[in-house]
Amino acid sequence: MSINVMVNGMPGKMGIAVAESILGRNWNLVPFSLSGNSKSGQILEVKNHKIELLGPSVRESKIKEIIQDYPELIVVDYTLPAAVNSNSEFYIKHNLPFVMGTTGGDRQLMFKSIAQAGLACVIAPNMGKQIVAFQAMMEYMAKEFPGVFDGYSLKVEESHQKTKVDTSGTAKAVVSSFNKMGLEQSVADIIKYRTDAEAMDVLGVPEAALKGHAFHTYSLVSKDETVAFQFKHNVSGRRFYAEGTADAVGFLAAKVKSGEAQIFDMVDVL
Repeated sequence: MSINVMVNGMPGKMGIAVAESILGRNWNLVPFSLSGNSKSGQILEVKNHKIELLGPSVRESKIKEIIQDYPELIVVDYTLPAAVNSNSEFYIKHNLPFVMGTTGGDRQLMFKSIAQAGLACVIAPNMGKQIVAFQAMMEYMAKEFPGVFDGYSLKVEESHQKTKVDTSGTAKAVVSSFNKMGLEQSVADIIKYRTDAEAMDVLGVPEAALKGHAFHTYSLVSKDETVAFQFKHNVSGRRFYAEGTADAVGFLAAKVKSGEAQIFDMVDVL
């Protein structure tokens, strides 16, 4: 099945990584990408495919032409947290099914708007399939064994490349599960590392991965400090997430063809 895919957020590293994965599957990469006004009109190349960047001031005038030229279009969003809601409203307005990999924004408002519109989409704070499976395991544990870690303390540390602005959405989701297991942890207490020195010295991020990584450590200690648990998931590079995103695109395209219009997540993709 050939799919028309528009990847928004280039020249960001994640956007480019996803575009490469789309091309690797021999799907049609739309030669346009929504970006900031400062980059509007610029042309970049991804594996010999030219991509024109469209700023907010021109995207409205171009999108109808794009939809006409690339029917049954699926959109991927890897932009910025500040653009999440305006972009999702743009996709809703033009009835564009989308995969939202960008974290942040007013998620509750976004979900409400999508539900009211009846648009099919995949939204997840993490597109890495094995990490999503880990999150599902934590959520299962929380449901089946509530309060199992009652009295324990929790320390959450996460490191991403310094260009990532917000706190890890994955860490937030896992903390939510741990809270159901009897812990009392605020997402505000998540320790966020965004300097090269901290990444390498504290969490052991390889120097080669400093510009693209996601390292997470969850440490639990009993009240009397005689028992300790530690969970880790460390990813170097972006290909892991890009391939998971491409899987989400294939999944969403199939759902759109079958007429299923709802909000899916990566557990559905799994």
